[in-house]
Amino acid sequence: MSETLAEAAAPVPSTGSKLTAEALGTFLLVLGGVGTALFASNHFTDPGSGSAVYVAVAFAFGLTVVVGAYAFGPISGGHFNPAVTLGVAAAGRLPWRDVPGYIIAQVVGGIVASTILVLIGLFGPDGWLTTAQDAGFASNGWGEHSPSGFGMWAAIIIEIVLTAVFLFVILGTTHKLRPTPFAGLAIGLTLTLIHLVSIPVDNTSVNPARSIAAAIYGGVGPLSQLWVFIVFPIVGAMLAGVAYKTLLDGTVVHDARKRA
Repeated sequence: MSETLAEAAAPVPSTGSKLTAEALGTFLLVLGGVGTALFASNHFTDPGSGSAVYVAVAFAFGLTVVVGAYAFGPISGGHFNPAVTLGVAAAGRLPWRDVPGYIIAQVVGGIVASTILVLIGLFGPDGWLTTAQDAGFASNGWGEHSPSGFGMWAAIIIEIVLTAVFLFVILGTTHKLRPTPFAGLAIGLTLTLIHLVSIPVDNTSVNPARSIAAAIYGGVGPLSQLWVFIVFPIVGAMLAGVAYKTLLDGTVVHDARKRA
């Protein structure tokens, strides 16, 4: 009997497979999103131009999440974001013991991607890499590091609110009892919308791994402001995780015998 049950049980990805999937998904997110910001726009190579291709960057981030969700989501859940991992754990969807490994894999994947962008830049036009780094290397920021000059509190508020929105969509579309068809597409389009709203404010984080990956090559200014883009996406995500579990995760079991 026990052997029959074991054979019937669905295979579960190993811990190594999950962490590799998270690293690869975050790698794709940073390579695609930050890479588009750097290569498809001269905002980060000519700070005075003010001509960032916001729509292209927003869709780049959204598309990487769509692709990553379908490619790696079945293995690890497709978080690619420490804030998402913590929010999902707060909602009771991920064991807390898995959180540290996920976050480490995500941060490593993001840093590898931004390092590759730097290596590409080394072979770019004369002065391209230096100029891109002087302009912040697509890092998040406020004040003089905000595309439109928004202050710190604007960045804090928008990161909390939009990360919470992102978590509500993720938790709602991936619920085991009421899953949504094309959840990966809905999540990716939500991230696109988030970027369309917040790129002018602070270059959009909602993801500490993305912020760390860019800031380590963006210079002293972005590094000095990095704490905001680590702390407040996590705050928004965990608030959303607890709120979803408390307010929206309730179920009712109807007794068929009573109706009869």
